[in-house]
Amino acid sequence: MSVAKLDLKAIGVRGVNAALHDLPKGSNETQWVIENPMGQHNIACGLDAPIEVTLSGHAGFYCGGMNKEATITVKGHSGVGTGENMMSGVIRVTGNASESAGATGHGGLLIIEGDASSRCGISMKGLDIVVGGSVGHMSAFMAQSGHLVVCGDAGDALGDSIYEAILFVRGKVASLGADCIEKEMRPKHLAKLTELLEAAGFDADPAEFRRYGSARKLYNFDIDNAY
Repeated sequence: MSVAKLDLKAIGVRGVNAALHDLPKGSNETQWVIENPMGQHNIACGLDAPIEVTLSGHAGFYCGGMNKEATITVKGHSGVGTGENMMSGVIRVTGNASESAGATGHGGLLIIEGDASSRCGISMKGLDIVVGGSVGHMSAFMAQSGHLVVCGDAGDALGDSIYEAILFVRGKVASLGADCIEKEMRPKHLAKLTELLEAAGFDADPAEFRRYGSARKLYNFDIDNAY
């Protein structure tokens, strides 16, 4: 299958996104490479098709925002809000990600092979995030559902004001936020963690992780929705 190329330097962000948005349903053009992304903002936002898009360099703010179904790979680092409000699909960053990666994400899988800065997974609502390195302070702040896997360390106030998201951290946690506590790692959690690590392609031992979640003292909840 041929790979179509879009040169962002030549057609700009608007031109790149328009080409991807205008694909007809069921198009055979499913493989795309964006050349010269140059750290520009809003690349590959709002995609709504099962296509594969590779950025051959760094991305700026909100790369892959609102993604549905697409598989996006950033071969480099990405800026603030990578995968913000994504609904499904997969986004992989081979380098580091800046603040608020995966913010408010409803579904799909966000993989960051390097480190993620502060507020990773803030207010996540069903998205799964796997970070190969460490995350900054206030990560998973007000996280409502989904999973955050951290293969390295976590900064201060992890899971502050968390709802029902599940956090797995292999390294050190600088401090836990309000209403976030360490919890027992049960077989079903190990199974889910194993599934996420395998999906991300990370060779880490699930037995080395600890689980964190809500103490359920800061909000009223329906027990039927509890894990």
